[in-house]
Amino acid sequence: MTRKKKTRSLADKVTIRTGRRKDYKKWRKENPDQVAPSRRFVAKKQQQRKLQAVRKLAREQSGQTIEIHPDKKPEPAPGDDT
Repeated sequence: MTRKKKTRSLADKVTIRTGRRKDYKKWRKENPDQVAPSRRFVAKKQQQRKLQAVRKLAREQSGQTIEIHPDKKPEPAPGDDT
């Protein structure tokens, strides 16, 4: 005689939000207005963006400048008389 295997997961049986990922994903999808990133996460991301901008600026300033067409002389625009 075989016995019925006990299920360990209650994910399908629960109707309230528990700590399980599947339940949380379901709750998050049903309540988008209550979901917001934490202040700590927002502050961390802002700090990362500031650092990224500073590094990018430093890279741009330390890089060498190159002339696109060094041999070509600037041509006057069609409307100019000079």
